[in-house]
Amino acid sequence: MKVIICGAGQVGWQIARHLSGERNDVTVVDSNADLVRRATDTLDVQGVAGFASYPDVLERAGARDADMIIAATHSDEVNMVTCQVAHSVFSVPRKIARLRAQSYLDAIYGDLFSTKNLPIDVVISPEREVAEAALQRLAAPAAFDTESFMGGKAQLLGIALDEECPVLNTPLRQLSDLFSTLRAIVVGIRREDRLFAPDPEDQLFAEDQIYVFSHTEDVNRTLEIFGKTNKKQERIVIVGGGNVGLAVAHALETRTDRVRVKIIELDRQCAERAADTLQRTIVLNGDGMDIDILMEANIDRADAVLVVTDDDKTNMLVAVRAKSAGCPMAIALVNDPTLVPLMGPLDIDAYINPRATTVSSILRHVRHGKVRAIYSIGDAEAEVIEAQVLSTSPLAGRPIRDIEFPEGVLVGAVLRGEAVLKPTGSLRITEGDVVALFAMAKDVPEVERLLQVSIDFF
Repeated sequence: MKVIICGAGQVGWQIARHLSGERNDVTVVDSNADLVRRATDTLDVQGVAGFASYPDVLERAGARDADMIIAATHSDEVNMVTCQVAHSVFSVPRKIARLRAQSYLDAIYGDLFSTKNLPIDVVISPEREVAEAALQRLAAPAAFDTESFMGGKAQLLGIALDEECPVLNTPLRQLSDLFSTLRAIVVGIRREDRLFAPDPEDQLFAEDQIYVFSHTEDVNRTLEIFGKTNKKQERIVIVGGGNVGLAVAHALETRTDRVRVKIIELDRQCAERAADTLQRTIVLNGDGMDIDILMEANIDRADAVLVVTDDDKTNMLVAVRAKSAGCPMAIALVNDPTLVPLMGPLDIDAYINPRATTVSSILRHVRHGKVRAIYSIGDAEAEVIEAQVLSTSPLAGRPIRDIEFPEGVLVGAVLRGEAVLKPTGSLRITEGDVVALFAMAKDVPEVERLLQVSIDFF
């Protein structure tokens, strides 16, 4: 498949890495020649320096015979014009655009993105993706990381173990025997800043951070086994009243169970907009770093604080201050993955990485049935890959124990029809199954080989 990716920032680079790793013909376009050079030096891609919306630049990028264009520059308008030019001049069959401004996404303008108007096949909204990720974190407050898979039937949980965990010093193989009906499996362990895929004989220790793949119906039981309980969230404080904060507050307002929400927003105009838009949410105009404002929002009686301003360091500091004021759970929006190791020492319970959620969303629409979703863990240290098994895959027709998975790869779950199955050694993978694989970064190319399909499939 020939793909043009417009925008060589973190999102564009990650998409290019994934697609080029699957031997797609990828060309990266960006007005910043240094970013283009970084992509061509580190990835198996071609690069064109120039403005993505210019027809001559797209011509040089090979738009005349491209199968897809992904417009992920920093400008909504450039992304829209790029898709228009790709359609009108080059007849590119599939066009994906990342759009941030909520005005473009309003339901009343639903026919804006159509062949007769703006020919964009898939619109990705980072703010909406991040808001959905925030709601997932709030729904599983005992986990520091969560992500849904298999159409919501399975969930990845990041759980920090403490001395109260009842299954410490127990081999994982023994855990499987003790809880034979539990549809959950430990797929990753972070110990002393090192992430690895465990062996059946590995044990769990206090201060480990583990990643568990669980059937959605078994999430609460899984958390209890590892010493956690999911407390109902009734009072939530959101710091940051931009698009993400608004989307989360609006979603919480529409839930059947009554949740009391308060928003703190520094910019007065933004705060007024939030107050006009929301119905039951209390909006406070002030600085989330100000302890007086936090106390006015009753942070000491809140069940959780969600900090989603546009500055990583502010988000982390506000989260720390809220925790010190008595809030039991803090979730921070963090763009810079190098800051993630500070979460533990700062006692921040969970984080959301907008770039990772955006990349995952775009890739979900790029794949043609083979890889349906990708979720990046940590600083791109590992990935959870959800993929459909096709007849040409080396996985098809073989029991899990007979498949030559690399050392850093574990099967988290298998979806067969509507049923999520726990992966045992004797479970035979069949054509049409959907598998969720945890893979360390170095083993991702081998996983992609195991999932390979013939070119006729596309």
